[in-house]
Amino acid sequence: MKLHEYQSKNLYAKYNIPIPRGRIASTPGDARQICEELGGTVVIKSQVLVGGRGKAGGIRLVKSPEEAEEAATQILELQIKGLPVRKVLIDEAISIKKEIYIGITNDRINQKPVIIASGNGGMDIEEVARKSPDKIIKININPLIGLRDYQVRDIALHIDLPRNLWRSLNDIVFSLWKVYVDSDATLVEINPLVITSENKLVALDAKVVLDDNALYRHPDLADLRDLDAEDPSEIAGRKFGVSFIKMNGQIGCMVNGAGLAMATMDVIKHFGAEPANFLDIGGGASSEKVAAALRLIIADENVKAILINVFGGITRCDEVAKGLVAACSEVQPRVPIIVRLVGTNEEEGKRILAGSSLIYVDSLVEGARQAITLIKESA
Repeated sequence: MKLHEYQSKNLYAKYNIPIPRGRIASTPGDARQICEELGGTVVIKSQVLVGGRGKAGGIRLVKSPEEAEEAATQILELQIKGLPVRKVLIDEAISIKKEIYIGITNDRINQKPVIIASGNGGMDIEEVARKSPDKIIKININPLIGLRDYQVRDIALHIDLPRNLWRSLNDIVFSLWKVYVDSDATLVEINPLVITSENKLVALDAKVVLDDNALYRHPDLADLRDLDAEDPSEIAGRKFGVSFIKMNGQIGCMVNGAGLAMATMDVIKHFGAEPANFLDIGGGASSEKVAAALRLIIADENVKAILINVFGGITRCDEVAKGLVAACSEVQPRVPIIVRLVGTNEEEGKRILAGSSLIYVDSLVEGARQAITLIKESA
């Protein structure tokens, strides 16, 4: 889950990371008033969860309340990469001497958090890594002992930070680490962290990405979710308690367990087709949850066949079968549904499916092949 810039800055401010003075506005009139309060020269930033805001005209420097009102009017009418701009952040303009990049994220290869820094801030860090890898420093953090002072000093040396700012950098980086840990984040980033003309460090931009799986521990952060940036089917999936990610293929998938779901998708791709979604109904799924999951898949017009692959451990095959039959009687699916059930109450599940239009198969490979054949026959 991504936070907007203003939400990320508000979170950083709670940890004493210096940010520009600023406020959020949802109307041009609010933008004018905030500009007056901040002294007349401000930066107006569209708040949408996509990159490229500046190129799309979503970031403007203005020098008067009148200009602020006019710019806010224009920006609030924009759609950037399909997302409507509903709010703008009005920040005081900052005089910049140098821009720095600093971020903490998950290093999945080394299985540790990693802090990444560069003296070339204000740019896409991937582009800096591609063109000038020597400009980037990466330091893994031992999660058992946390961030250490000497690691921040290594960063300061690498980015040629003036000595008089080392203590400020230390405070900011340790606060950023605390945000990362306390919020169960997968990314906390400041780009750019600027040295101002007054020789101070200020977080000019902010980005936070949270781990969805840990949001139950952070109801205050979960309430900040922007549904505009999410696929409606994924929102519906979360409502019913299933993990659903929409993709671009033609074979809808319903599986219990993330690993089995990935294996099912791999088998589909192996035989030359593409999955239409990732859908994990989880362990112990009830017939109601199964029915809801099936409705999510059927709603995708790209889906030409559905493959259901259930291994009944905690999940009972008869409950899955009941949910499928109930959902099919309600929505009258327009595509063939292939079902493989193995495990707890498997025979009872087969018996329930026997009187339905669903196609039962004995193996995943057979199911994938059958789905692909049916798609080709209907083309």
